[in-house]
Amino acid sequence: MEIYQTEEQQVEAIKSYWQQNGYTIIAGVTLGFAGFIGFNLYQDNKFDEEIAVSDSYQTLIEQSGKDAKAFTANAEKFISENGDNSYVALTALALAKESASHKDWPQVQKQLTTAIESAPTDGIKAIASLRLARVQVQLEQYSEALATLNSNLPESFTAAIEEVKGDAYLQQGKNDLARNAYQAAIAADGIATSPSLQIKLDDLAQVTTLPVAEVVAAEPAAK
Repeated sequence: MEIYQTEEQQVEAIKSYWQQNGYTIIAGVTLGFAGFIGFNLYQDNKFDEEIAVSDSYQTLIEQSGKDAKAFTANAEKFISENGDNSYVALTALALAKESASHKDWPQVQKQLTTAIESAPTDGIKAIASLRLARVQVQLEQYSEALATLNSNLPESFTAAIEEVKGDAYLQQGKNDLARNAYQAAIAADGIATSPSLQIKLDDLAQVTTLPVAEVVAAEPAAK
């Protein structure tokens, strides 16, 4: 890089550079300014869209407690029209809750799956996953429930996850696995949010094998 010794030389160098590159610089600045304006307009449009979607979502939630049929129809339309919006997962959760009140379990599973797939945060994904797993346990879909829970959910949900796993194992008669899961849930401070955990574990403790003496006594005498 050439070093200039005097201020005059620096000024001349700037003039020379500008003569050679002035038009390119002007064009770049002009394009950059246009891009900046365009970006701001894009951001403004996105903001307006978000506000509109938020308002639509709020209207849906207000409608959910008044007209279940209209809510379901409008919520399904909202989901189909806003597939990439963060409110879709929340709407799907609300739809699942509505369907559960009518014991429409296939619809509940469908909406919870939608909520999982479109969840904007790991927390919402975990909530939807736990609800889906509970429904699957209720429907005796134990393998599916365990698969739902083994999907890299946040550590903060460990207690709830382990409790549902315990329920799935218990329903399958896998008492040891159920006991381990309930103990893991308690270790993760699960009793704070689910007091019934200790009851479940205590009930399992009563399911024991006969003592050796009783087993021997029950066996037929050798001839």
